[in-house]
Parts: sequence; C-alpha cells; structure tokens
Amino acid sequence: MPTTFERERELQDEIAPQVERDLPGVDVLAVELLAPSRFRVYVDHPEGVDHALCERVTDVLRDYLREYSVEVSSPGLARPLRRQEHFEAARGRSVRVRTAQQKLRGEVVSVGEQSVTVAASDGAETEIPYAEIVRANLIDDANLQRSVT
Repeated sequence: MPTTFERERELQDEIAPQVERDLPGVDVLAVELLAPSRFRVYVDHPEGVDHALCERVTDVLRDYLREYSVEVSSPGLARPLRRQEHFEAARGRSVRVRTAQQKLRGEVVSVGEQSVTVAASDGAETEIPYAEIVRANLIDDANLQRSVT
C-alpha cells in the first residue's frame, strides 16, 4: 500500500499532464491528499485563477469523482512549491519545507536542477533534493513581519 506521499506523487503524475494538455496555460502546482478519498489540486494561470477556471479543471478531473472528492484551488499566499521552476520564482523568499526526515523554515538561497538550498535564520544552509520534498510552501513575508513586530 503506497504512503500518502507516494499516492500524492502518483496523482500529480496522472493529473498534471491531463489538465495541462486539456487547459493550455494552466499549471498544476501540487496535488495534496487530504484524506484517503479526498484531494486538492493547486493550479495557477498567467491570467489568474477564478471560479470558472476551477470549474474547468474539475470538469477535466470528472473521472476521479467516482473515487474522490476533488477540490481545485488557487495557490494563495502560501503557494505550494514542488519543482525547480517553483523554487526559482521563490529565490530570496521565505519558505517552509517538509521532508520525511525534517521540517525546515528559511530563505531560498540557491536552486539547482536536482535540489534547492534553504538558509535558516541562523545562516545554516540545507540542500534538499526535490524528490525528497513532501510539502513546501511560501511563507507570507508580510504576515511574518507583522507577527515579529
């Protein structure tokens, strides 16, 4: 039986090509399994994400509704990060990263083909292979600043 992380990866590998093929311009950022029978798909589009786009994505995923409750969402302020291009766009920003072995908060300082390097507040840098990332999200710097002051 696959782990939650493995099932999310399987769903991501199935869903992303299908949605991105049927709805040009849509980027499937992440698929998160919320319960054994429920998942959320985070999507983005150069012109933004509105209710109509979420409906169109849900229509593409109609076949999954036999087994799952499907939610489609915009990335929001805590944008999910999974791939190299996601971390490229987040360079210099604060992120939260979870792997099977660790949880880390810090700033994206470098992005490579196979991994991202995150610097913690004490300056310690950790290189994290993309394949090991279970969850990663932007941290809303504005809210972070308000909570610190």
